[in-house]
Amino acid sequence: MTIWNEKFSSEVYLYGKEPNQFLKDELATLERGKILFLGEGEGRNAVFAAKLGWQVDAVDSSEIGKQKALSLAKENNVTINYMIDDIFNYNTEKKYDAVALIFLHVHDELKEQLHNKVISLLNKNGVVILEAFEKEQIKNNSGGPKNVDLLYDLQTVAEDFIELDFEKISKEEVELKEGKGHTGKAVVVRFVGRKS
Repeated sequence: MTIWNEKFSSEVYLYGKEPNQFLKDELATLERGKILFLGEGEGRNAVFAAKLGWQVDAVDSSEIGKQKALSLAKENNVTINYMIDDIFNYNTEKKYDAVALIFLHVHDELKEQLHNKVISLLNKNGVVILEAFEKEQIKNNSGGPKNVDLLYDLQTVAEDFIELDFEKISKEEVELKEGKGHTGKAVVVRFVGRKS
């Protein structure tokens, strides 16, 4: 997508090269397996998972994001399978032990469709790890969309993932230090759900 190619066009990694802290904490508790990152951007989270020994698939629409992700993977001596595709059209026979949605923001009317797709991609006992900006984030300048329809709330997450076993669901105020793209106080939704 042109907008993301523009955002990623600098040599600097917009959200840094370090993984998202919530994802990092959650992956530390899981047995390694196959993981899918949707809307993976410049690859910081996918590369981190690969370093832990996960088999990593990543999907994004940005060619520049992919180039930077593969470059980061090479820098860290790991391999990730990065595909350019629309997150809604991503078609695979594979099932995953984890699917990560880290600051992937879609319009309110598309959230349920995306979340149903994610559930369908999970193995039995597979987990969804989601962190996204909460609707109150609209008043902050620490990152995220400036359209409230692209932001999240706990009720939507709870309803969309109701068939999973909830291991964690919270709205939190956090201090982000993720490159120049995410810096400062932010309001986020954090969710971990497991398919039984």
